[in-house]
Amino acid sequence: MRLARLAALIVILAVGPARADDLADFNAAVEAASAHNRVAIGYLRTGNTDLAGLEVDRLRQAWARVAERKRPDAFKDTTLYVTVMTDNATRLISADMMLTMGKPDVARDALIGLRDNLYKLRQSAGIVVLADCVRDTNDVMDKLMAYDERALDLGKAETASAVAASAKAVNDTLTRCDGIAGDKIKQEPEFRRLVDGAKASLALIPKAIETRDAGLLHRVLIELRSFDNLLAFRFG
Repeated sequence: MRLARLAALIVILAVGPARADDLADFNAAVEAASAHNRVAIGYLRTGNTDLAGLEVDRLRQAWARVAERKRPDAFKDTTLYVTVMTDNATRLISADMMLTMGKPDVARDALIGLRDNLYKLRQSAGIVVLADCVRDTNDVMDKLMAYDERALDLGKAETASAVAASAKAVNDTLTRCDGIAGDKIKQEPEFRRLVDGAKASLALIPKAIETRDAGLLHRVLIELRSFDNLLAFRFG
């Protein structure tokens, strides 16, 4: 029965014209669903499939409310809009089935794809939200994490320059996210702790480069990965 209800989402796609102010309502509905999606992804990352299953159920219910809405005028590409909405409904079915079959990694991939679809849809319409900026932070953080090698030779000029540039990219993206966040979120203690904590860790990288201390860089990157994961879990 649950899978039948999920399948029904595919055909409840309201893509007609909407009022100009419907975008804010649409974004709010998507964010309500995305909140459950990122928590489910986080639980699957840590292997907590029971709690992930509960969040997927809540995500399904929240996504039904998104699918019932008319297409906001901001999304001019109707074909892309329908494709994303249909694919996301299918991904919900897949995530639910994969959890039932004991394949959490596949379920997690389906949910990450749902998030990526929304990112591409908003990007196509020039819509900027905090969740997308956090996703960008995750991407640039992944590039910085490529330098997490205890044997990294920071004495090489090209290596030191690459690490510094990658760290700057993360810092710049975090600054952009801080600017995008609304006043309410910007003042939340958790948001401040994660953003300011990550920036404080990034501030130690020049010292690691200057002293050619790969061990220090390694410890800083561990801290940054923790901040990155928590930022995605809460705001991504």
